Amino acid sequence: MVSQIENINKPEIIYPERDGNPMSDNTVQFRWITTIKSNLDWLFAKNEQVFVAGDLLWYPIEGNNKKRQAPDIMVVFGRPKGDRGSYQQWKEDNIAPQVVFEILSPGNTQKEMNKKLLFYEHNGVEEYYIYDPDKNDFSGLLRNNQELEIIEDIDDWISPRLGIRFQLGSPELIIYHPDGEPFSSYIEEKEKAKKERQRAEKLATKLKELGVNLEDL
Repeated sequence: MVSQIENINKPEIIYPERDGNPMSDNTVQFRWITTIKSNLDWLFAKNEQVFVAGDLLWYPIEGNNKKRQAPDIMVVFGRPKGDRGSYQQWKEDNIAPQVVFEILSPGNTQKEMNKKLLFYEHNGVEEYYIYDPDKNDFSGLLRNNQELEIIEDIDDWISPRLGIRFQLGSPELIIYHPDGEPFSSYIEEKEKAKKERQRAEKLATKLKELGVNLEDL
């Protein structure tokens, strides 16, 4: 009876879906966020157990709505695709995002980035990539036991989890898909998806004309 009364009187904890901060501070930062996210969406489109999100609040601990971060891009292996208001880890088989990206802007402070590093390190992130497009400065950290350690040879580095390759190009970073194709822009990815749909529709129409029932295949 006492425990029932305690549960009734226990206030509901709200996990806000917004932290009051904008997704990006400028068009360059926004372009990079959308480019990386859309290419990762394309890369893992056929894997229903890879969740990719941009600017989504991540709450690692149930009951604590103050401890949170919203990575510019995060990738979670082992969780299904689908819409979420926030990533509440205890509702996701307690699986933490394995890969996160942060795209810097002039508004980012060293104190802010230090806090993010400690958060990601403490909460199980395996790979952490940071890119400053204004300075064309790219760095990465890889988990070694309990710590995230700097990747010394980042040029031509291949992400263990994602299989993508990073090249320190000029005037900007170049990222390659596992098949060697460079990441394309958000618009190019939309156009690629459109062409793929059109190709599939043409193939379905042709098969239908030939009397092939797709449901029988």
